[in-house]
Amino acid sequence: MDYRKIIDLLFHKGQVIGFKDMEVFIQRDKSLNLKVFKKEIDNFSISDEGGLSFRGIYKGKMGYSYTEKIDMDSVDLLINEAIENSKVIDSEDEEYIFEGSKEYKTINNFNEDLEKIEVEDKIDFLKNLEKYALELDSRVDAVNYCSYGQEETYSLLVNTKGLDLENKSNIAYSYISVVVKENEDIKTSYKYIVSNDFSEFDYKKLSKEAVNEALSLLEAKSIKSNEYPVVIRNSTFANILKAFSPIFNGENVEKGLSLLKDKINKKIADMKITIVDDPFYKDGIATSFDGEGVATKYKKIIENGVLKTYLHNLKSAKKAKVMSTGNAYKGSYKGTVSIAPTNMYIENGDKSLDEILKTMDKGLMIIDVQGLHSGLNTVSGDFSLAAKAYLIEKGKIKRPINGITISGNFFEVLKNIEEIGNDLSFAMPSMGYVGSPSIKVKRLSIAGE
Repeated sequence: MDYRKIIDLLFHKGQVIGFKDMEVFIQRDKSLNLKVFKKEIDNFSISDEGGLSFRGIYKGKMGYSYTEKIDMDSVDLLINEAIENSKVIDSEDEEYIFEGSKEYKTINNFNEDLEKIEVEDKIDFLKNLEKYALELDSRVDAVNYCSYGQEETYSLLVNTKGLDLENKSNIAYSYISVVVKENEDIKTSYKYIVSNDFSEFDYKKLSKEAVNEALSLLEAKSIKSNEYPVVIRNSTFANILKAFSPIFNGENVEKGLSLLKDKINKKIADMKITIVDDPFYKDGIATSFDGEGVATKYKKIIENGVLKTYLHNLKSAKKAKVMSTGNAYKGSYKGTVSIAPTNMYIENGDKSLDEILKTMDKGLMIIDVQGLHSGLNTVSGDFSLAAKAYLIEKGKIKRPINGITISGNFFEVLKNIEEIGNDLSFAMPSMGYVGSPSIKVKRLSIAGE
């Protein structure tokens, strides 16, 4: 399919009918999803879908339209729908088509070798993942989730101001959840891997991590309610940071939906904390341009505890009278432009997790939390989350803990960080790729017995 001919016709007809500036975004997504349950393939799906979105300024208003059918016959429909859409837009926010950045740094997130791996090999990996987990210990009662997914994305962004950008990337991930049982005690654990290098998908390593952690939680019991020093393990704090990432969203700040308003160049966290947004991070998932065609760039959001910037797209940047930070997010050709981080993470400290635990006389290490979608408030920063943990005494793991809820305020947590590990790990990608090392917090409220 010759996308260029369709785009040329769209721009020509749009100009004739009265559009000032126009932009076309084309996206194609190929995905493979596999799931194994009890040695059988429980799910096998392949999809190849995509579409074209068109937007343009018509009589001073931005109009939007999109289609899943990318052909010449769709051109008139796209133009007419964009005109009708522009008539009902009542927002006074000024929108415009971006002419392009001066320079775009090359980012290669497409691994051709991943596409060459046969589907049979991926199925074998998944079956081995389940089989090995079940054989590791007699107390493994079930593997209740064992999946592999792979996505390839192509995007093309062209506008009448001369912008012409395209990107191709791929990523794969695998997830296993195991159930262990001893007498009437049942515990679960999950692990995952994200990479576009299939050689990193080690079924033995992934199985062992999930099974060993589930076994370590057997005979867990609660703990007396109190405030305790807490270490939050890397992947768990990454998920918490990801849930609170909207506090850095420039649009939320402008609307008063973030307590970080008017805090630029002010201390909002312990000086050990530096949070960066790095589209060039090795093994990350970002592209060289954002959803509006602005060049992505490395930036420190918090540097040594001081807030340095919010994340902006063109609209929020214009309102704040700053430059866009290259964080416009367009997850689909159907969606509108929002704001999201690229690869955002807390910079590593200099201590290993074991070295941090040795600084605790008595405390907890939180290894998992639940309720991130309902147990926190991104505006106030308050959170209350069910958690799994280990009791730490004199620097060593004493026993597992369950039946507890950790609660506090995220903004206060940032101010009360005592130690940062050197074990950076990332949460599953979704509207950005967010990571953190393990974090020691002075005290958190624990509700238990």
